[in-house]
Amino acid sequence: MASMRYGISVLLAAAVSCAPADETTQQFISIGSAPPGGAFFIVGGALAEVLDQYGPWSVTSEATKGSLESIRRLESGELEIALANSSITYFAVRGEAGWERAYPMRSLVTMAPNVLIFVTPRDSGIETIRDLAGKRIVAGPAGAGWEFFIRPMLAAHGLSYDDFTPLNNTQAGAVDMLADGSADAAFLGGAVPTASIVQATTSQDILLVPFEEEAKAELIEAYPFYFHVPIPAGTYRGQDEEFPGLNFGSMHVIAHEDMDDELAYQITRTIYENRERVTEKHPAGAFINAENATSDNGTPFHPGAIRYYREIGLWPSEE
Repeated sequence: MASMRYGISVLLAAAVSCAPADETTQQFISIGSAPPGGAFFIVGGALAEVLDQYGPWSVTSEATKGSLESIRRLESGELEIALANSSITYFAVRGEAGWERAYPMRSLVTMAPNVLIFVTPRDSGIETIRDLAGKRIVAGPAGAGWEFFIRPMLAAHGLSYDDFTPLNNTQAGAVDMLADGSADAAFLGGAVPTASIVQATTSQDILLVPFEEEAKAELIEAYPFYFHVPIPAGTYRGQDEEFPGLNFGSMHVIAHEDMDDELAYQITRTIYENRERVTEKHPAGAFINAENATSDNGTPFHPGAIRYYREIGLWPSEE
């Protein structure tokens, strides 16, 4: 499969290097995103649109179950690039926390923080993370890999999956489960604002459950992908004060390490130079900037991406 992926990459790179952008015979690129209801789905579509419009490729966005599936499909050659959660990629490249082996993924662009929050109806009796014990909690879509960043957070609060009843659904489906009472709380989020949290707070009386400050400090110390992200007051209905949010792994664009360097260079260049077009579709595009695009989340950058960033002064020279 690696040889097939390499062949595809070479063909795509040749199209970039030799063909004009309006050539009728274009190569295909598939970008993995996530299920509907979260920011990943919207941003994945925006990236596909930008690459399709401004590059010599025909690009489609595929709604995978999430980062876990996308990484496996990058490995098998079914996808060329994917929008993934950097915490899941962090463990994948190391073969840790449930991954049966290391998956050689490489980063192209670091994007927006992935700010996730436990949300619950105000009459649920849940006011803290520890109150989740004994409750029915939607913990992400099945097969999406959310457990990779939920487990450390729970452990920092003295909890585990054994302490509550974990349920699986898409973010949109989780909002419906809160509404009909089949779930007591749901873990929702993505780039701010997140469509599912907007939907939940608009249609229901929802509480954003705060994290313990000591637990947050422990997570930030232990992993490179957790960090503080304040959510401005008024972002969601009923949120009258700034909420002390937590990044659970920034969204980032990734590829397999076998991707041809020239192709990785051109994809990175096309995304970065047309970042305003992504922002038109979702505020997450604003994080494709000089300060954030090369941020280290624990996944090595692809040499082709490094070459582009070095050319525009965002990466240290080799000297």
